Amino acid sequence: MRICIVYDCLFPYTVGGAERWYRNLSERLAAAGHEVTYLTLRQWAQDDEAPEIDGVRVIAVGPQMALYANGRRRIAPPLRFGAGVLWHLLRHGRRYDVVHTGSFPYFSLLAAALARRLGDYRLVADWHEVWPRDYWREYLGRAGWVGIWVQHRCARVHQQAFCFSRLHARRLQAEGLRGEVEVLGGEYAGSLELEPPLPAESVVVFAGRHIREKRAPVVVSAVALAAQRIPALHGVVYGDGPERGEVLRRIAALPTQGLVSAPGFVSSAELHEGMRRACCMLLPSRREGHSMIVVEALACGTPSIIVREDDNAAVELVEDGVNGVIAASASAEDLADAIVRVHEAGEALRNSTRDWWVHNAERLSLTNSLKRVLATYERA
Repeated sequence: MRICIVYDCLFPYTVGGAERWYRNLSERLAAAGHEVTYLTLRQWAQDDEAPEIDGVRVIAVGPQMALYANGRRRIAPPLRFGAGVLWHLLRHGRRYDVVHTGSFPYFSLLAAALARRLGDYRLVADWHEVWPRDYWREYLGRAGWVGIWVQHRCARVHQQAFCFSRLHARRLQAEGLRGEVEVLGGEYAGSLELEPPLPAESVVVFAGRHIREKRAPVVVSAVALAAQRIPALHGVVYGDGPERGEVLRRIAALPTQGLVSAPGFVSSAELHEGMRRACCMLLPSRREGHSMIVVEALACGTPSIIVREDDNAAVELVEDGVNGVIAASASAEDLADAIVRVHEAGEALRNSTRDWWVHNAERLSLTNSLKRVLATYERA
């Protein structure tokens, strides 16, 4: 089957859940014998060749561009990417049986729908998130109505839609989706077998982009408060982003040196080892479409602490007291209470987390999602 994957970012040049999903999906499809093309914006040096992915043809349909400004996605790159996708599919759309695109950043989905008039491919779209109107207005201010309208138009495109949470599937249907929506279990590409357990150390980890929605700075404050009740507790804040300066400022203001560290982005192996040894993974995010980092922590047998928020689909992954804790709020005080609760639960909570993973690993796996995606392709 001839498949075109469309996303403006490519892992590892850009790190995130969607980036890893499309990279893994492309590699698995190619390994299964399918002809795979990956359309993206250029993220490598101008003089460098396109990156090599086994069995995947990578094509840049737009130049290298800064995606963010002041912690927000810029409008120019999505417009340029959408134009590049449209031009490519108008010329080559008949080569493909399936075009599989991310809904975000929207214009690529609209382009694929428009070019389908000349091509004869099945259009598949992943909706990691569906933003409510209030969030659009918060994100874009007076221009929020533009995002609301564009998202609605994308939902009205006839498509096979995939979501990774029940929350966003419901929102997509409420947007007036034209087509079917299926909820995939997950995107986890690692081993489903639990590694031998390690004794938990008194360390709390956070991993993710340092953007306002993920609330990385409050992790520093929460660990500092919890350390007043837990001897030798310390925290590690992995990742980078616009809020990193505030993270470092709060670390510098702590009375105890070394209480919290912020090493930035690290290798997957180092992050995995850090999560295996942690007593918990703390993610106080207000908005998550699925949260791969929570899944990765659970795969290590490490409980997660999250916050119940209207836009946080990660609550579908955590059963309070079974594989983690759902904090009362994102305040430093409530997060510290949650850390103390996990620490006091000790090995009993880690054991129940491991049991939870054994019963849910297959559902959350990339392999399981890939089977369902391929079944959709084959109906093309």
